[in-house]
Amino acid sequence: MSKIAIATDSNSGITQAEAATMGISVVPMPFYIDDKLYFEGVDISQEEFYKVLATGVDVKTSQPGVEQLTGLWDELLKEYDEVVYIPMTSGLSGACHTAIMLSEDYEGRVQVVDNHRISLTLVGSIEDAQKMAAEGYSAAQIKEKLEEESYNASIYIAIDDLKYLKKGGRVTAAGAAVGTILGIKPVLQIQGGKLDAFSKARGLKAAKRVMLDALDSDLKGRFKTEHEEGKMVYAIAYSGDPAKAWEFRDELVKRFPDADPKVYPLGLSIGCHTGDGALGCAVYKTVG
Repeated sequence: MSKIAIATDSNSGITQAEAATMGISVVPMPFYIDDKLYFEGVDISQEEFYKVLATGVDVKTSQPGVEQLTGLWDELLKEYDEVVYIPMTSGLSGACHTAIMLSEDYEGRVQVVDNHRISLTLVGSIEDAQKMAAEGYSAAQIKEKLEEESYNASIYIAIDDLKYLKKGGRVTAAGAAVGTILGIKPVLQIQGGKLDAFSKARGLKAAKRVMLDALDSDLKGRFKTEHEEGKMVYAIAYSGDPAKAWEFRDELVKRFPDADPKVYPLGLSIGCHTGDGALGCAVYKTVG
């Protein structure tokens, strides 16, 4: 049986410390703050990032450099027979396609998975990959299975502060001003690897209800069979204050008694668009 390494990027929300505990590798995503290069979770923390972001500085996301990826793969292949690399969805970044091109020089020993996921649902893919590797699947078989299941996931995120959507061009300045006065909280959806507007609500309490209703609709609709078979997993994401995320977790469990959701921070590539105070929830199908 081949010895397989599992790797991902920090858009999963998995910290370097958590990665070490899980036995995986996490590529820190690079980004620029006022043209200075930082690596997520390495030389800037989540707390530091959101403090800086709140000052209105210019933040630009980037993708891992060639040497970041090939250097990691080369090191892993000294100890492992194959590598399964699961980056953020190709729908939100060119990083996945870059990794696929680089992997072509590794004669099949590095398999890059484009499974159209990010954040909470990407964590699910990593856990599934670990499970399959332990069961004797090859890297190519793991890639095939994860991509086959890639669209069986939904994420909903409520935005607390409209100024970040305004900065990203998703709402107009006038719309942001009026929305702030009215306490409007936009709810975004990530499905199939794309970030889209889903709904909006007056206040965070209503926004949380919108997200839980959306999960309920998914579980009774597109995931009905998988839910009845016990194959759906719940998760919570947040930016900034984890206490609000754990409070939301309690609300989700009250609504869905079968749930045992894990709680993860949003990766900073998403956080720079949502700002501090965002809350999200997700459901995704596990492999098997």
